[in-house]
Amino acid sequence: MIGLALAVLILGGMAYVRLSPMDPARWHQPVEMQADQDLSVGTVRVLAGGDALFRAIDRQMRALPRTQVLAGSMEEGRVTYVTRSAVFGFPDATTVELRADEVRIFGRLRFGASDLGVNRKRLEGLIAAVQGG
Repeated sequence: MIGLALAVLILGGMAYVRLSPMDPARWHQPVEMQADQDLSVGTVRVLAGGDALFRAIDRQMRALPRTQVLAGSMEEGRVTYVTRSAVFGFPDATTVELRADEVRIFGRLRFGASDLGVNRKRLEGLIAAVQGG
């Protein structure tokens, strides 16, 4: 009986994480950080570059597995994507924003207190891909 209750709790938690909606009003916000930062909840990268870099990053983000656009557009100058982990479906939000001659990227977790470096790794791979390295 306890095993069944535990299994129901685990499956319920997994369903909640995988199916809970991401509110665009909460996650699609301006990237206010002005310099690179590694935080427990995510990572910020600020890159010199304009529209061409912004569009290249958008193409790379859309090509990532399990990634969808949550809100925004190229015309708006800000796009927020949701990338889910393969096994449990944990969602991470990544906002990419064009500001004059720089692109700001903020990848962060939705659940928990630490992303264990997942967003830093994703952003570093993304940057390497668009910079040809």
